[in-house]
Amino acid sequence: MIPIIDMHCDTIYAIYKQRCKGREISLRNNDLHVDLVRMKESGYMGQCFAMFTYLPEILEAGIDPLDYAKALLDILDEELKSNEDLIRPALTAQDIRQNYRDGLLSCIRTIEEGAVYKGDLNNIRYFYDRGVRKSTLTWNFENELAFPNRAYKDPVTGEYHVTPETERGLKKAGRDAVQLMEELGMLIDVSHLGDAGILEILDIVDPHTPVIASHSNARAVTAHPRNLTDKMLRCIAEHGGVTGINFCADFLTSDGKGVSRVSDMIAHIEHIRNAAGIDAIGLGTDFDGIDDTLEISGAGRMQMLADALSLSGFTEDEIEKIFWRNVMRVYEEVL
Repeated sequence: MIPIIDMHCDTIYAIYKQRCKGREISLRNNDLHVDLVRMKESGYMGQCFAMFTYLPEILEAGIDPLDYAKALLDILDEELKSNEDLIRPALTAQDIRQNYRDGLLSCIRTIEEGAVYKGDLNNIRYFYDRGVRKSTLTWNFENELAFPNRAYKDPVTGEYHVTPETERGLKKAGRDAVQLMEELGMLIDVSHLGDAGILEILDIVDPHTPVIASHSNARAVTAHPRNLTDKMLRCIAEHGGVTGINFCADFLTSDGKGVSRVSDMIAHIEHIRNAAGIDAIGLGTDFDGIDDTLEISGAGRMQMLADALSLSGFTEDEIEKIFWRNVMRVYEEVL
């Protein structure tokens, strides 16, 4: 089996939501997309667990975003403590390698939604001190740091439609946040950020600082604003960064059927390889953050993608780069 590092899942948010409904559910063994038992059986090396904060829901409930993210982090830390026989936290690439040698999975703590920082750099330092090593600046809504690609909620269906934000990028607090993250050695994740903000980050960080898009695909293949243009893909590659293939059906295909297929993943991977190089590709499944019908239905079936890549002509070295080596290289440079 080829080792796996997945740069994004929303499993902790999903566990929290299930517990709010009165369900007893754990990270070790569950009916979600991701659990520790299936990760171990499938050869995982590391998993980035996002503290995803869905702003409309919590603000309507009167919950502070900062407190909400802290609560999610508490759940993750409790699960790590309860499952030390399977998984350990990782703060550095060396931690990931050592855990793997010891037969253990690695947990990389991440933040998805920069609103949790409330524009205060001390809050970024707080989460860094609690082991968070990767963060986006936005989700689908404007916050104190930056502008995402614009989200419009259909008043009839309740669905969100996203259009590119090509004019407004980072706010001052966002530029300060990027500078601090770079100084701390915290991965800057541009997924969900608006087009203008992505290009601004790639312009202001040091040319040798890898920047990642943890769960984004290629816009030239599927014209969704959450995907990246070829220019963005190349700029990320020039910084030594990676783009993680997202399993969400809407980002893989425009057929509107809500089915996530391996063949569509291959199409995006082939395009990114041609546009930015094989060293710029990773995995960012978005497991437990997507409601589609998934051909790769969870952590236990990840090797299906490796088999499909092999049948499509990718070499073993290329598949290993996609599955873990490229991401590990970035972790070694930044963390």
